Amino acid sequence: MLAVIFPGQGSQTIGMAKDFYDNFNIVKKTFSEIGDSTKIDLHKLIFEDPDKKLNITEFTQISIYCVSISIFLLIKELYKEKFLNKIDFMAGHSLGEYSALSASNSLSLNNCANILKLRGQYMQNSYPQNQSGMLAVIGLEISKIEEILLNLDEKDKFEIANDNAPGQVVISLAKENFDYISEQLKSFGAKKTIPLNVSSGFHSSFMRKAEKEMIHKLENLDINDSEYTIVSNYNVQPVRKKNEIIDNLKKQITNRVRWVETIKYFESKNVNTIIEIGPNKILNGLNKRISSNFTLINVSNINELENLKNVI
Repeated sequence: MLAVIFPGQGSQTIGMAKDFYDNFNIVKKTFSEIGDSTKIDLHKLIFEDPDKKLNITEFTQISIYCVSISIFLLIKELYKEKFLNKIDFMAGHSLGEYSALSASNSLSLNNCANILKLRGQYMQNSYPQNQSGMLAVIGLEISKIEEILLNLDEKDKFEIANDNAPGQVVISLAKENFDYISEQLKSFGAKKTIPLNVSSGFHSSFMRKAEKEMIHKLENLDINDSEYTIVSNYNVQPVRKKNEIIDNLKKQITNRVRWVETIKYFESKNVNTIIEIGPNKILNGLNKRISSNFTLINVSNINELENLKNVI
């Protein structure tokens, strides 16, 4: 059993997928199509980033999607049904779920690009900049963090945004509470807390405005049933029907990314191989910590295409 996964925000680096772009026409074509559709010069943004936009949410999400789907479409072109027929599940981390939906032909290339462009804008502008943010909490299990949360005063509350791996949880909170909450978490055993370079507290109530705007757009989105079973960030349930997909996407933006549960779901369904497609190797780095019962394969550069030969 095989699952294909796609990364989310934080996996971006200047120059990602440049080797694919330089050597494969389908990658050039995909960059061009998405660029034309969104009116963004993705070649300049991803490979040069002269205006320092790559780490701005409005541009980060579309860039990661462009790279991820370009690599997927290349693999599809190279290996055809030999690869496609092996896929049992797909999933993605946050925006990566949109990449999974595009790869499964639920969302067309251009529809996915344009909804992600809007998603990035809405999330960027959902809450006053620099008034909320995110902390990675290292060394505490999610159950302990939930216990701590129950005992905090309402004014000091935070929200769990990403359950990424055992001992690595990301929380969203008001920036004015960073120091206090960090000290509280460390007093209960957290090894450290790391502020993330983001504009706001994602996957939390700070995204309510973005959620409302996304709901309106998602209700009018041209979407199909998925060709592959998608495991949802929101409820860790397998979905293929377009109505279920839309419902989950509506709720995804203000609710936590349940990544540990996603990988445990794969494990329960006897998935033995996970292929991460997209820039860098962040998700499989997390997956190693969740379970040792998988063969983990990455395709983020040309050399790693060789990794597919052992499973296709």
